[in-house]
Amino acid sequence: MKLLLDTTYLLPAIGISVKDLNEKAVLNLADKGHELFISEVSLFELSAKGAKYVVEGRLSPERVCRGINAIVYDERIKITRMHESSILLTAFRLRKLIDDFIDCIILSSAINHAEVLVTEDEELHKLSEEISSIKPGFKVRRLKEIL
Repeated sequence: MKLLLDTTYLLPAIGISVKDLNEKAVLNLADKGHELFISEVSLFELSAKGAKYVVEGRLSPERVCRGINAIVYDERIKITRMHESSILLTAFRLRKLIDDFIDCIILSSAINHAEVLVTEDEELHKLSEEISSIKPGFKVRRLKEIL
């Protein structure tokens, strides 16, 4: 199955623990044969979150860089480009439903490149009906529903 992962699942790669998230969750999805995608905007989010932890002295800049590079150069993960017209056009349409434009880009990337957006974001789960009107059969799921 083609899955686009929300940024949350990538945080352990840069050294940030997420409550109730197995640090090997992404690897487990790949091992199960799923085709994995992320939005390039997630790399920005990882950098921004990493920068916050670096300034607080909780992570080294090298740790953040190593984690981001591990994601970028992992052949099992495909990165969608946020400047693609199809992604931008869908994101503009989603902006009427979602206040956070970064979430619009991530969801749009999933709609245009995957079958499922894997996220814990409650707001996105609440929009399942509206989203399926944009792309019939598309689903928003939590990680535990996929694993």
